[in-house]
Amino acid sequence: MHSALPPRSRRGLAAVGALAAAALVLTGCQATPTPPSDTPTSGGTLTYASGDAEPTCLDPHVGGNYPQALLATQVFDSLVSRNADGEIIPWLATAWEVAEDGLSWEFTLRDDVTFTDGTPFNAEAVVVNMNHLQDPATESSTGYLALGKVSAVEAVSETVARFELTQPDSALLESLAQPWLGIESPAGIARGMEENCESPIGTGPFVIDEWVKQDHVSLVRNDDYVSPPADASHEGAAYLDGIDWRFIPDSASRYAALQSGQVDVIDNAQPDTLAAAEEAGTLTELDAPRPGASNRIELNSGKAPFDDVRVREAFVRAVDINDGIDSLFFGSATRSYSPLSSVEVAAYSDDSLFDVDLDRANELLDEAGWSERDADGYRVKDGERLTLDFPVSTNQSIPAEQSLFEQIQATAKDAGFEVSISLLDLSGWYTALGANEYDIVSAPYTKLGPDVLRILFHSSGITPAPSGYFANHAQVSIPTLDELLTRASEVTDETERDELYADAQRLILEGYYVLPLYDQQNHFLIGPAVSGTRALPTVSTPTFYDAWLTD
Repeated sequence: MHSALPPRSRRGLAAVGALAAAALVLTGCQATPTPPSDTPTSGGTLTYASGDAEPTCLDPHVGGNYPQALLATQVFDSLVSRNADGEIIPWLATAWEVAEDGLSWEFTLRDDVTFTDGTPFNAEAVVVNMNHLQDPATESSTGYLALGKVSAVEAVSETVARFELTQPDSALLESLAQPWLGIESPAGIARGMEENCESPIGTGPFVIDEWVKQDHVSLVRNDDYVSPPADASHEGAAYLDGIDWRFIPDSASRYAALQSGQVDVIDNAQPDTLAAAEEAGTLTELDAPRPGASNRIELNSGKAPFDDVRVREAFVRAVDINDGIDSLFFGSATRSYSPLSSVEVAAYSDDSLFDVDLDRANELLDEAGWSERDADGYRVKDGERLTLDFPVSTNQSIPAEQSLFEQIQATAKDAGFEVSISLLDLSGWYTALGANEYDIVSAPYTKLGPDVLRILFHSSGITPAPSGYFANHAQVSIPTLDELLTRASEVTDETERDELYADAQRLILEGYYVLPLYDQQNHFLIGPAVSGTRALPTVSTPTFYDAWLTD
């Protein structure tokens, strides 16, 4: 099972070894693992069962969440990818060059790729895609924010696309490697959002054949596929005939289907399921913690009571996280003390800020004027109870995490906080955030590289994207922090960049804007008939291009 690597010191950059070893771990849930077949065979349909919320749109440009990324990985190619060593590698772009001032990039493109509707892939297609992502009518969130510094894209020739920037962007390649910026057919985009949401068209190894909502998406092999990323295990078409992508929300039902052989792969494997699979000894776990941010609780500093740092620190000091993680996650999650995922080399950690100290919490609340308690033991000030609204997305928080939140609720009461948990579907959760009807929230956000800190904590992130989503849920607005994050996003020297990000994380942690929990959990269980599955070292989505069925 995965465990986060410990920090180099209590206050310092997290010591992370080889990125792939930390991010993409295949473990045999078998006492005596059966060696997978090392000879690929063609044919057969793999059945995948997802516990994530079914996307409302299959076009990853629209919105941009993780369930979309899971499917998009099978259908779209990106301009670039990343390998297991953390290096950006060619994909649809074969080479790239940045101007000396950092304000323009030129990408040389493959000249032998065609979209599955027959449209040629060329520089003009790249222009159409970037414009689509930046068009407010697309309602993009993840892709829109990733291209925040891109002012224009032009086709220099059939095979060269130039990106013009308003400021240098050291994270541009990382952004372009993500599936939310996958390249789509311009003809498909021209059909309009409704039709493109139903069946977006890419250049990837599989094609969307059918979407039966609330049931499945059928993917069929692209027999003409020629453009795998540079680190793929083979060339040409995928081995599988297709993928039957099913939506099974209930964890127990997914696991039962995997055990019985009705499905071949499941995602969102729960901690108890992982423990049971390890004991059963017939399955393989793919542990692929997501890059970018850690899973964390964000404290809304934009309004009372968390506009007072003393109240934020009191809450953090009052709640007990570690016991809950130990008892609820069966060793599948390790406590984090960083805003960043453990797979990010730039992660900065300081566990001393998160020691449970009820006496200190009580002192801080008294100092902040919350010195009285009502008959139920909750603190009051000027006749108002110290109540924290906590909307929880049941689509994003697994049952073990929901139980952890209940433990946080119970331990916070000892200091006089009333934590009001509301279990909401994804739509209701987004509505609550958009209306600023929250005091604390757990909002997973996946983005390749430490630039995710700029998305999440720069004051500009308080302004909603065209989709209506805003990423700075802690509503942090500190000019010094903005300057650090802006500078880090511009410099190309990795040492300087990491130091700037460390300083930024120090401000975030010492201001008690977040309560880190653990890496974003991303566990997959794979049946014995499947070989060749790996997670792309971009945003840790599994790819089935190299996979095959052994019986």
